[in-house]
Amino acid sequence: MPFTYIPVASGLHDERSLAAATAAIHRALQSAGGVPAPAGSPSPGAADIPFWFVQTGGTEEEVMRRVAAWRALGGTGPVLLLAHAGHNSLPASLEILARVRQDGGTGRIYLLRGNPASDAPAIAALSRTAAAIEANRRLAADRIGQIGAPSSWLVASSHSADTVRARFGATLVPVSLDEIRTLMAREEASPLSPADLAAWDAATACGGVSEDTYRRSLALYRALKAAVEKYSLTALTVRCFDWVRQDCATGCLALALLADEGVSAGCEGDIPSILMLRWLQHLTGRPGWMANPADIRPAAGEIALAHCTVPLSLVQSYAFKTHFESGIGLGIDGTFPHGPVTLLRLGGSRLESCWATEGEITADTHADGQCRTQVLVRAAPSDLAPLLESPLGNHLILAPGHILPLVTEALSLLPPVP
Repeated sequence: MPFTYIPVASGLHDERSLAAATAAIHRALQSAGGVPAPAGSPSPGAADIPFWFVQTGGTEEEVMRRVAAWRALGGTGPVLLLAHAGHNSLPASLEILARVRQDGGTGRIYLLRGNPASDAPAIAALSRTAAAIEANRRLAADRIGQIGAPSSWLVASSHSADTVRARFGATLVPVSLDEIRTLMAREEASPLSPADLAAWDAATACGGVSEDTYRRSLALYRALKAAVEKYSLTALTVRCFDWVRQDCATGCLALALLADEGVSAGCEGDIPSILMLRWLQHLTGRPGWMANPADIRPAAGEIALAHCTVPLSLVQSYAFKTHFESGIGLGIDGTFPHGPVTLLRLGGSRLESCWATEGEITADTHADGQCRTQVLVRAAPSDLAPLLESPLGNHLILAPGHILPLVTEALSLLPPVP
């Protein structure tokens, strides 16, 4: 992930010897995506979290002055210091970070030596930080469509636009269900191309689902996509059960297809879930899966998850079935590959809390009596117990792979909770 770093050096040090001493460090930083700020460039803006490359000793006051200027512009976040084992860079960095902490701030030092093997952990850490900074920046610029109000049962997951903006910077854009219905009626009259039938052709089975039902689901997908274009949305969450009750239609396929196209898509108007889905898209470049905890057995270290929609790119295969609760429309019964995953949940009245654990998918099931896509995840019992003792809400988000350090880093780089 590209990032900018700001070299700071004392005028007392010989430029030629300093250049020789830091050449390997610059190469390492640039190989990780670092771009040095030009000499005399203006202070970073309030939205930036800069990396300060402390090249020499004697820079303590200058770095603190620049940090103060950044804070005066509204900059928040830790003070990120790049140091090397020469020219008193490390002693200066230690002094700077000590002062930052005295002032109530936070920060960290990435110590490099110009040796690729020994520098690998530090490069990985700062690359993770850079990726988290960029993900947070992109999340703050997101426009999330709120298609109808959150479902009435989401009593802990219906956060306001002001709360979302204050915590993450993202914008909630209200869109009426009636507008989507109008768009859907128009799309139902449109002919389908062979590409439109690709998901139907790839399904391993279509039990109880007719091709007409598939076409209706596809019309809803096209209607939501038209709203994405009209309102410049990057994500959306949908009060989908109103369509089930009033229109005999389900949004399961539409949300799956949008997610695979990079438009994060969530169910039931759940605000914390769509924020985490969008955040994951920025952090990993892949969609996540929003699901209900169907069963939790903390002592056994097991949790069962289920939902009727899933991004098709996350599963090895899938079949179409009717939607579980209603028995109508189209739901997706996907088969996940077994392996490492991370489970996540945002919550709290100000979206200040996050529950997370890493685990392994150990089984997939296709039982009746539950939402259609079903997995069993093994995780640490101590991590699962809080779900029953102090839950943040219903839905959890499953992300492929063990990515907890990246999520933790992104959380730590957010501005303080207002």
